[in-house]
Amino acid sequence: MVDTTPLTRAVDHFADRLRAAPQSRLQRGAAAEALGLARELARRAQVLEGMEPRVMPDAGMFAAADQITVAAHDLAVVIPSGADVEDAVRLVEEAQKRAGV
Repeated sequence: MVDTTPLTRAVDHFADRLRAAPQSRLQRGAAAEALGLARELARRAQVLEGMEPRVMPDAGMFAAADQITVAAHDLAVVIPSGADVEDAVRLVEEAQKRAGV
């Protein structure tokens, strides 16, 4: 079994920062960055499950934190290796940096 703790911790930290961010920060791109991350994490999980990837819908800027959390936890269930976990953590950290939160 693969230890996915680094991924869930990184996503939980990003989600907490999004929830604490002012609306103006979310509007300036933090929410869009989070949605992009959520979509990529969800796509990876769906591919690993053998599903045809569907695009995660935009549920609004105040849902972005929840969307990355759900997508990351779905991915954590099916992620095959420690290297894949490290790659996903990098994605989260890069998205958080671009989001500025």
